[in-house]
Order: sequence, then structure tokens, then C-alpha cells
Amino acid sequence: MRELLIHKNDAGQRLDKFLTKAVPSLPMSLLYKSIRIKKIKVNRTRTAQNYVLKEGDTVQLFLSEDLFGKPLDDGEALYRIRPRISVLYEDENVLLVNKRPGVLVHEDTADNENTLITHIQAYLAQKGEYDPSSEQSFAPALCNRIDRNTGGIVIAAKNAQALRDMNELIRNNDLSKYYLCEVHGFMPKESETLTAFLRKDEKHNLVTVTDRELPGSKRIETRYRVMAENRQAGKSLLEIELITGRTHQIRAHMSHIGHNLLGEGKYGVNREDREAGYKYQALYAYKLVFHDRFSNPDTVLDALRGRTIRIPAEDVWFLRDYGPDLEI
Repeated sequence: MRELLIHKNDAGQRLDKFLTKAVPSLPMSLLYKSIRIKKIKVNRTRTAQNYVLKEGDTVQLFLSEDLFGKPLDDGEALYRIRPRISVLYEDENVLLVNKRPGVLVHEDTADNENTLITHIQAYLAQKGEYDPSSEQSFAPALCNRIDRNTGGIVIAAKNAQALRDMNELIRNNDLSKYYLCEVHGFMPKESETLTAFLRKDEKHNLVTVTDRELPGSKRIETRYRVMAENRQAGKSLLEIELITGRTHQIRAHMSHIGHNLLGEGKYGVNREDREAGYKYQALYAYKLVFHDRFSNPDTVLDALRGRTIRIPAEDVWFLRDYGPDLEI
């Protein structure tokens, strides 16, 4: 029999969700059967799979020792890595960093140690804020993702409550996300909110944007503002506010209206852009504005109310085309 004590970062989740992380070798069918026949209990009494765990609860597992495998990884690798992250904001609950273009945010089987989340976990472990050997079901996690070849602000939660609260904040649109992008040509208006419909092809990781609704498509809204123009080079710098946040929305929407991003290869032809030095698409998630009021007043993220977090202009590589006096 194994007994697991529920700690702060384990609490607040369903029993079955907790067990899939705490005992990853346990097959789902056996997990649910064991709960049903009382081989898995909470506080030594029969329980339900959807029971929400509380700090201080104990989970008893009357299961074969073979299912538990080897002891949890103590995170030794995290203490060998020299963390390479650029911190924009940090408090006891969250960490906001500047992800550089070309950096993968999540695990890649080819090179897990060079992902953003691994370097964030190493940074927190070496600061003494994360101890992998003491956690049963939680590790510092990302709350948003950015494509490998896009740069910008990524949010990481340091604890389970912060992860839940930040995900809720994002879901409730309690923050506004702004991007900078460089496009071919000049926009017809100084600012405009564009609407269209986007349909995703999961198999090929591509999206299609159309002016009319098609089966499986979703409405998108993309608001732009012209920040600067380079008349000689025939390109414009835009600030984009995502009203909706669909996969590849900015890249595909701008291509749809005939203004491909510089360096864009998936939704445009970028041979000449690459020859001109555009290794990545010219897109940066450069600013987050947290609203003064959050939908959920009971949150651990109070310190973020009314805050604006932004990337320094010198870190947005394609701003070089618009001179040193450009303000963002």
C-alpha cells in the first residue's frame, strides 16, 4: 500500500487528474476500477473519481508496487543547466519572460534541455523556489504559448493556484495582448478592426482564412494600428491587438488581405525576405496589459492588476528598419 499526502500544489484538482500525474504508469481503466472497488481511497474512506482534493488529504493506493515504477525524478538535470531566460516581471506566483525567436517553448524529444519551460524550471530550482523531488503532480508550467519562430512574452506559473488563476484570467479576457509585426506594403487605413473566418487543418497545422463562414470555421477579429512606414522599402510596421486568439491568426489574416509578414514562409513566399536577412517571420508578442478589474476578485494575481508588461524596443529585432527614434 502507498499513501500520498496532498500538498498545496496538489490540492484543488480532481482525484483522477491528480493520479494520472502522480502515478503515470497506472492505466486509466485500472485507475477508475480501483476507485470503484475501493482499492483507491481518500482519507481511508470510499471516494469518487471527481472528488476535489484538499491540502492535508491522504490518498491510499492498495495497488501493485510495480505500478509505481522508479522514484520520482529529483530534477538533477535542472541543476546542471545554465538558465538562459530574460525576465520581464516576477513575483511569488508568476514569471513573465521574453522568448526569443527560434526557441521552442515545450518539450522536443530531440533536445528537451533547450526548451523555454526547462530553462524556467531550472531557474526556479536553482533559486530554491521549485524542488522537483518534493512535488507529486505539479511543475512550473506555461500559461500561454508562442510559435517557435515568433518572439514575445510568455507567462509561467510558479504554483498550481497561480496556474489555475492565470488560465482563468486569460479565459475571461482580463488582459489584452498586443503584437508588433512588419508587413509588405501599406495599409489602406491608419487603424481598423478586421473580421473574417478561420478554419484549422489539424493534420497539416495550417489555417485558412475566408471572408464568409464555412463549415468548421470560427470568426476572428484582428485590430491593427500603423506604427511606422518605410516607403523606400515598401513595408509597414503594425501594432496588432488580438480580439480573438486563434492559431496563426495574425500571420494568416494579414496574408489573406494581401499584406504578408516579412519572413513569412507558411502563408507566403519568403525567398526574397530570407535573402534580405529575415530568418524568422517579423512578429513579436511585445505587450500585455492586465486590466484594472479582474472577473474573479478572489485571485492570487492581484499584483498584476493594472500592470503593463512590454518588451524593450531594442529586443524586437525587426525594428531596426524604422530608426532609433521609434517609440513603442
